[in-house]
Amino acid sequence: MKAMRFAGAGRPLTMETVPDPEPRPEWVVVDIEAAGLCHSDLHIMSGVDLGDLTVKSPVTLGHEGAGVISSVGEGVRNFAVGERVGIALVTHPIEAARFAPGVGHDGAFAEQELAHVSTLVHIPDNVTFAEAAVATDSVATAYHAVRAAGSVRRGRTVGVIGLGGLGLNGVRIAALLGATVYGIDINPATFGPAAEAGASACFRDVRQLTAQHPDVIVDFAGVPSTAAAAVESVRPGGCVVLVGLGGAVAPISIASLVMRNVRLVGSLGASKDELREVYDLIASGALKPAVQEVPFTELPAAMDRLARGEVRGRLYTRPRANIRVAAEAA
Repeated sequence: MKAMRFAGAGRPLTMETVPDPEPRPEWVVVDIEAAGLCHSDLHIMSGVDLGDLTVKSPVTLGHEGAGVISSVGEGVRNFAVGERVGIALVTHPIEAARFAPGVGHDGAFAEQELAHVSTLVHIPDNVTFAEAAVATDSVATAYHAVRAAGSVRRGRTVGVIGLGGLGLNGVRIAALLGATVYGIDINPATFGPAAEAGASACFRDVRQLTAQHPDVIVDFAGVPSTAAAAVESVRPGGCVVLVGLGGAVAPISIASLVMRNVRLVGSLGASKDELREVYDLIASGALKPAVQEVPFTELPAAMDRLARGEVRGRLYTRPRANIRVAAEAA
């Protein structure tokens, strides 16, 4: 089969022919119908230290995958050939991250992916493969950060920093939970989509949010300046949730944390149950991820677009369909 392989830090993704996967006990093979592109892939490709989740190359990247089960290994229960599944990026409990696709083993930037049965979630009939794929991280990560890490609920005032794919989902989720939501991004072109997602207003600097006395600020950018400013801008006794990995170290004021009783919380990924809840929200129509397709053969160029900040919403590709069409044309 064809796969986009990562050979090491600083090297571009390259199309290669690799052996078809064979299901081991408690594993299945999924024919990949959609795979999302994520800023975390860029971090991996640039060699950022991700601790226990640091990727060892060579590997097939792609941790947002969805498709159809084509074969199952021994001991697999509750899942069968022909069923539509999303492959969850389970990080709660953190021990489950050893099965993380595109991190612990080959991921979704290929025609097929080997997935452990513990990561599989059935896709509701009215959820597309593209929506199911990007939901595994772009939506579920935002859902966990807002609902679980930030404890957002009705009546809360929430600031969301970084109005890209995750941030827009964070805005929508906070609004669905009944919060008053404000968006923050240096690019005013993101303000319109944020308003459509439920933001009451948007600002270019998080410090402009201080007058709104936000209970929670969720930082999907994670650059040093936004993290530091969020701690200064949240109300006394409030919470700052860090999700983005835009910088290695931030100059956080210890005095602000202590004297203003501010909680600073890190948030990574989501649980399998949270992905199920996200799928239910999408199926109900309450949540609609913004997705844009790119050809599988143009994946490296799409990654460059992502790195330049030219993407709104979430890019995805269809490895199996694109390769099949290319083969038929040849």
